[in-house]
Amino acid sequence: MKIKNVLIVAAFLMGAFNFAEAQKIALVDINEVLSSMPEYEKAQQELDRVAAEWRQQIAQEFDAVKSMYNKFQAEQVLLSNEDKVKRENEIVKKEEEVRDMQKNKFGPEGALFKKRQEMVAPIQEKVFAALESYAAERGYDIIFDKGGATGLLFSNPEYDKTADIKKKLNIK
Repeated sequence: MKIKNVLIVAAFLMGAFNFAEAQKIALVDINEVLSSMPEYEKAQQELDRVAAEWRQQIAQEFDAVKSMYNKFQAEQVLLSNEDKVKRENEIVKKEEEVRDMQKNKFGPEGALFKKRQEMVAPIQEKVFAALESYAAERGYDIIFDKGGATGLLFSNPEYDKTADIKKKLNIK
């Protein structure tokens, strides 16, 4: 029984080593490549400028809300209950508007994200096209990103078995 398990493990390891030998693998620091590109640096600077401008606008709006609140605090003893409620509602409404503005500018699908996509995506596509070309010229099967969280940058479509698994599960 134990000999059978050892033989199975040995056969598996031999197959894995043969598979690993057949593949050419490369590492690329995609962040270093991008940061070396003048057009990428220019795009980053523009995004930083726009983000700083928007942060300043939002800070000014929050200051306006704070000013409204301070004014309300100073005047509330002179206000009727109805006027107090009205002013409190105005302050809450203004604060909600500013938070919405912040979300619209910096949220996951906000204007900064869209601007980044618009400016950086063409540069990234250029880099990934160069990676694909390089892999094809040099015979690389897999290229990993060693510097960032991207992980797999390129893989030979021959090794993508997604369709086989979907077929096995009767998924179209």
